[in-house]
Amino acid sequence: MIKDKDFEIRHQDTVCVNESELSHRWYHHLKYLIVGVLFGIVFVKAEVVSWFRIQEMFRLQSFHMYGIIGSAILVGAVSVWMIKKFNIKTIYGESISISPKKFNKGQIFGGLIFGFGWAITGACPGPLFAQIGTGALVIIVTLLSAIAGTWVYGYFREKLPH
Repeated sequence: MIKDKDFEIRHQDTVCVNESELSHRWYHHLKYLIVGVLFGIVFVKAEVVSWFRIQEMFRLQSFHMYGIIGSAILVGAVSVWMIKKFNIKTIYGESISISPKKFNKGQIFGGLIFGFGWAITGACPGPLFAQIGTGALVIIVTLLSAIAGTWVYGYFREKLPH
């Protein structure tokens, strides 16, 4: 049983528990920009950012997106298993703490809202920037809506079912 209520809430946000204590110069962050650009290129080439592919998925007309999502889940599950099994540390030697998560009804509501938004807009948070980068500037509305939704969640978090 966790006695520290603050930790109990913070452990739901991985970054609050695993935040690095290290301080780097600004140019160390360029690696994230490079990986993000490469990731965006992969998203575009794999058609993950395609509104038509996303609509095919929600209409159960194509396996394309399910295959990509399924392989991402498999890679994530194997990665988490390996981190726990072999006590893998960050590249800088820091420990990685993965707290057990409790299932609650708020996840169902959040998942439904997320799924409806994804189906309506044809965009989930991952590929938003890649879509904007391809010239689909209307996705800026979706990006601003995602930011507003995140802010609303943060504002009402204490009152929501967890």
